[in-house]
Amino acid sequence: MKHVRNALAVAAAAVAAVALPQSAAKADVPPQHAIIVCQTASFYANYDSAAGPTGRLRTLTYGNKVGHTIGAHPVYNGWAATFDFGPNDWGYVRNECIGGYDSW
Repeated sequence: MKHVRNALAVAAAAVAAVALPQSAAKADVPPQHAIIVCQTASFYANYDSAAGPTGRLRTLTYGNKVGHTIGAHPVYNGWAATFDFGPNDWGYVRNECIGGYDSW
């Protein structure tokens, strides 16, 4: 019976891991300095492949200092894993709203 419980627990954990939304990258690569180049950009906590961005955190404005390393940090359907240097947290913002790399 113990083996059956263990097998069920492993199966349940595997299903839960697949069902979880994609969350912001906790990068092994430090984020490259950039800024928000849109007048305003919504910043979300997570990205779900079925539903899109989830958990709106705040609005970033032109010139806010952020980080994203092209090729190292994920971009899902135009939503880029981004580090907000203000409160020091990860989230997702539209990729086209990130620019001015290494400008500060």
